[in-house]
Amino acid sequence: MPNDMKRNLTMLTDFYEITMSNGYFQYELEDRIAVFDMFFRKIPDGGGFALFAGLEQLVEYLKNLEFTQEDIEYLRSKDIFSEPFLEYLRRFRFSCDVWSVREGTPIFPYEPVVIVRGPIIQAQLIETMILLTINHQSLMATKANRIVRAAEGRPISEFGSRRAQSYDAAMLGARATYIGGCASTACAIADREYGIPAVGTMAHSWVQMFDSEYEAFKNYAMVYPDDSVFLIDTYNVLKSGVPNAIRVANEVLIPQGKRLKGVRIDSGDIAYLSKKARLMLDEAGMRDCRIMASNSLDEYIIRDLLLQGAQVDSFGVGENMITSKSDPVFGGVYKLAAVEKDGVLVPKIKISETIEKITTPCFKNVYRFYNRETGQAIADYVTVRGETVDDTQPITIFDPVATWKRKTISNFRAECLLVQVFEKGRCVYDLPALGDIRAYCAAQVDSLWDEVKRFEHPHRYYVDLSDRLWRERNDLLEHVSVE
Repeated sequence: MPNDMKRNLTMLTDFYEITMSNGYFQYELEDRIAVFDMFFRKIPDGGGFALFAGLEQLVEYLKNLEFTQEDIEYLRSKDIFSEPFLEYLRRFRFSCDVWSVREGTPIFPYEPVVIVRGPIIQAQLIETMILLTINHQSLMATKANRIVRAAEGRPISEFGSRRAQSYDAAMLGARATYIGGCASTACAIADREYGIPAVGTMAHSWVQMFDSEYEAFKNYAMVYPDDSVFLIDTYNVLKSGVPNAIRVANEVLIPQGKRLKGVRIDSGDIAYLSKKARLMLDEAGMRDCRIMASNSLDEYIIRDLLLQGAQVDSFGVGENMITSKSDPVFGGVYKLAAVEKDGVLVPKIKISETIEKITTPCFKNVYRFYNRETGQAIADYVTVRGETVDDTQPITIFDPVATWKRKTISNFRAECLLVQVFEKGRCVYDLPALGDIRAYCAAQVDSLWDEVKRFEHPHRYYVDLSDRLWRERNDLLEHVSVE
């Protein structure tokens, strides 16, 4: 964790969270227990699934929640908050229960991925940071995974630091893209802090600094004989870049018993240039020299390059991944699902003329059904908290909107997706190592059907409600009055 990420971010919240909290306090509701769900409505880029990321940073944020004297003085200066409320904030200690899906888990619209249960003021105040943290890294991990899958096993390096929206976005974006399957990053601090392998050799400026391209390659090879990767498109890839790379390999590296590790193409027709470069390298006896491509790549360009027979062994992807340029908003939301009254949780629902914005009430749980024989994910199943799922018996699931669409499944394994992260404000979850998260993510993505992983018009993966939860929602829709 970078040192500056340990800073207190309690005040990184929307101002209305504080005004509402003050109102709750004035009406003596500060200890009323509420349940909030974080979920999202739309998969970026029209994809079949998204990936959940950012939990580690959310945990660190919640561990460090406290209002400093500087925070209190700022709020006092607004002249709208009572002194008793400011004193309440001064004594603020996080005491909520929090559940979350594991980082790296494929997630789908309308299922809760983070659930917070606790005093209303506390649960309300943390909304902004929950959304900020999870939305950003989930977006990055999702986009990275699309690009990784397009490369069909060829390594992807994250090259986006200079295009990221801030230095936090560069570091945490590198982390999230690594979870999504990237093999390395160009961001040095991400290697230092997270252990993501940092890669990079030279820029065009290195080549331009010397009197000739040959001299630039030669000098680099003398400094880094074990890690020589030459950028070959500063002047002309085929007329000078590849010939000079071959010459330096023969004159400097091979006499030392070393090999030219690779060349990188950063402009031009990569499909054409890589095929020609491959022929030239092979004819020079350098079949082990790898070709890397960069230059504003995304999943569609990579897919097309490979369809055109491009001889590229790895890719560096920058701005289109680190900003998710094609669809830059994840769109997670945080909605009230239940409020405790007289010791009983009362379901709450938000109704809207926009059907997609109607929420699912109740304190909930989420299960994923896997085929016991193939290990493939079949569907997700959202229940009222406390319901049991018997995976030794067949179960009939149905589309919560088109209820006539039903399917009976058997020989399945039900796995609860939500794990408890905080209990009464105390972290009870052992955060896994980043490499373990990445491996878990790869395995979970592999459990999805290929049809769900299509880039265009993917098969819809079903998220169904239990009978009880569907009835709760339907009853509220029928009986809640709008005044």
